Parts: sequence; structure tokens; C-alpha cells
Amino acid sequence: MAMLDDRFAINVTFDPRRGGYVATHPQLPAPVTALSLAVLRARLAAQLRRSPHNVRLKLDRAAREQRDERRRGGAERGSDTRPV
Repeated sequence: MAMLDDRFAINVTFDPRRGGYVATHPQLPAPVTALSLAVLRARLAAQLRRSPHNVRLKLDRAAREQRDERRRGGAERGSDTRPV
């Protein structure tokens, strides 16, 4: 099994005061924030000029807990939206 390239392993935390997930990396001029991990990955890929599939997110404890909480509450969140 090949080792993943840690040069593009992005550290991610969750901070509700800063707008959600926050990513930091030495090649980024400033931290990148997003409300979802999917949007965060896309923004990081665009800034680093890489494919979103090649961006590896390293979630800290706060980010993992938030991701897991959102996964558990997915059906509840979906119930308060209107069908199109």
C-alpha cells in the first residue's frame, strides 16, 4: 500500500465563531473556512491548484465530533426543508 503524500495533508478544526470548519496549511496565505467539509475541500483544492480528490483533510477532535454529529442528525435536518 502506498503512503499518502503528507505535503497536502491539511489540518482542519471546527470553530463556530469563525464560521465552521477552518483549514490551515503552510502553502495557504490565510486559513480557509467553510460550513461543510465538501465545500472546504473544494476551496482548498482551488487555492492549492490540485484536484479535490488529492486534498487530504486531517480532522482534529473538534472537527471529527462536528462531522459525526452532523451525520447522526442528517434525517432531522432534512425534515425541516421544503421539497422543491
